[in-house]
Amino acid sequence: MTERLSAEERYYLASQWQLMWQKFRRHKLAIVGGGILIVLYLLAIFADFVAPYPKDFRFSAYPYRPPTPVHLFDDEGKFRGPFVYGVTSERNTETLRLMFITDTSTIFPVRFFTRGEPHKLLGIIETDIYLFGVEEPGAIYLFGADSIGRDLFSRTIHGARLSLSIGLVGVALSFVIGVTLGGISGYYGGEVDTVVQRIIEFLISIPTIPLWAALSAALPRDWSTEMVYFGIVVLLSLVGWGGLARVVRGKLLELREMDYVLAARAGGVGEWTIIRAHLIPNFAGYLIVNVTLAVPGMILAETALSFLGLGLRPPAVSWGVLLEKSQNLASVAVYWWTLIPALFVVVTVMAFNFLGDGLRDAADPYR
Repeated sequence: MTERLSAEERYYLASQWQLMWQKFRRHKLAIVGGGILIVLYLLAIFADFVAPYPKDFRFSAYPYRPPTPVHLFDDEGKFRGPFVYGVTSERNTETLRLMFITDTSTIFPVRFFTRGEPHKLLGIIETDIYLFGVEEPGAIYLFGADSIGRDLFSRTIHGARLSLSIGLVGVALSFVIGVTLGGISGYYGGEVDTVVQRIIEFLISIPTIPLWAALSAALPRDWSTEMVYFGIVVLLSLVGWGGLARVVRGKLLELREMDYVLAARAGGVGEWTIIRAHLIPNFAGYLIVNVTLAVPGMILAETALSFLGLGLRPPAVSWGVLLEKSQNLASVAVYWWTLIPALFVVVTVMAFNFLGDGLRDAADPYR
């Protein structure tokens, strides 16, 4: 009985954030989704170290080489640790397709913390150490190679940097716009509310793909990769703030007549201070959920733009740029491994949705 009362006391004495965390922990899919996202973002941050090759490094002799199987036992059943077999190639005289043949007489052990091409870890530290790799003339292509012999695994890990960061940066900008305009619209109402809502309805009524195409076409073709990246982020933010603004407006319309708001107003507290310090914190949980679910939308938007050739362009590497080279029947029927970046997009979007579901439930811990 004492333990039961003690547990009840801890529940009633817990803060709002503690109750939210306790409820979030019970949402197993949200924990899994959060764990997957942590791994993906760590891979993106340390891509130069995790990827066995630089993103533009290529073996010209291995175009469209299939994924490299990693073995632990040789043909005789002897344990050798992780290794890959050597590969020879020959041209099919009928289809003229380059065929790769496994050479079981040649073994290349997979080494950890191996040396390779010099690179900058985190863009700062000069090093030539990689997490894993094999000695030349061997090559390890976990996800196969693209049309000019570049390692697709390395390019997918490097592509995660742009694809994952564009979601966070884009949502951050749209969050500022949505909360600001939604707060003004919901708190002041009247003509201001009418103008903001008509702008939102106008943006929502425009077909998404043609709008993206028109905005992307406005970007100069001679811009650098960094400028195109920034331009895509700004464009996605300009058309992605409407939903959040409506959520903020609805909550402020509900809360602006509450007693504590009227008391603050009567006490001479400024309008912006009331919005920032009294109203927005009361539905911060809903804002967190909205932002979490908006990130995959930004990632999908960038992927769609780049896939259509309207977004990021080579030499930039993102998941959408990698998939642009896969929009033909040969990629699906023959070179299936070129579609692996699409799997990363799907997993990322699902992980964000699982995390958003958990945050949505945790936002109301008393339910």
